Amino acid sequence: MNNPLPYIINDQTFWVSPERCLYWEEQRTLIVSDLHLGKSGHFRKEGIAVPQSVYKADLQRLIAQLYDFKAEKLLIVGDMTHSRSNKELELFLKWRNDFPGLPFELVRGNHDILEDQWYRDAGITLHEKQLQIGSFLFRHEKDPEHVNDVTENGPYIFSGHVHPGIRLRGQGKQSLRFPCFYFGALHAILPAFSRFTGTYLVEPKKGEVVYALVENELMRMQP
Repeated sequence: MNNPLPYIINDQTFWVSPERCLYWEEQRTLIVSDLHLGKSGHFRKEGIAVPQSVYKADLQRLIAQLYDFKAEKLLIVGDMTHSRSNKELELFLKWRNDFPGLPFELVRGNHDILEDQWYRDAGITLHEKQLQIGSFLFRHEKDPEHVNDVTENGPYIFSGHVHPGIRLRGQGKQSLRFPCFYFGALHAILPAFSRFTGTYLVEPKKGEVVYALVENELMRMQP
């Protein structure tokens, strides 16, 4: 495993992995967002020839991270699935059977549109809007209804949804865009776990921290 880096929030240690996930040491929990399982199958159904290897590679990375960190729980911060059920999601159900004792927690995202029974049959505990564990709040979108939810007296919020990215500039006018982890004073945004996604550029402010994912390595950036 490429070396993860520790990030401390509220006296808790979150290991930032180059494989687009966090490991919460004290809770022994692997945290991911935006897996978009079944997305490549959805595109193929629409006539766009996306190879199934994209989907299989994401599942293999997830398995590797669970084993490498020896995680005892998986927490998905929204958009575990992409759309309606297809053959790729049937493959996921078979994969899920290989981990019968591993608790799965899912905070529903805007793409998680399957019937509740599908998630129950998959052994997944579904949370409609958010999940709070101690001083941390997990939800797919940062503040979809109340922008003032993010306050110094409130819980630290983890979200996904926007697929954050950062632009790195070289000499002259050269620049490249990379997915990233974003850590603000009160709120963090996780990168999309799936590599079959775009990115939305974030602009870190003074005191905020970004870890750019550059060729499976982490590059820490802080204005």
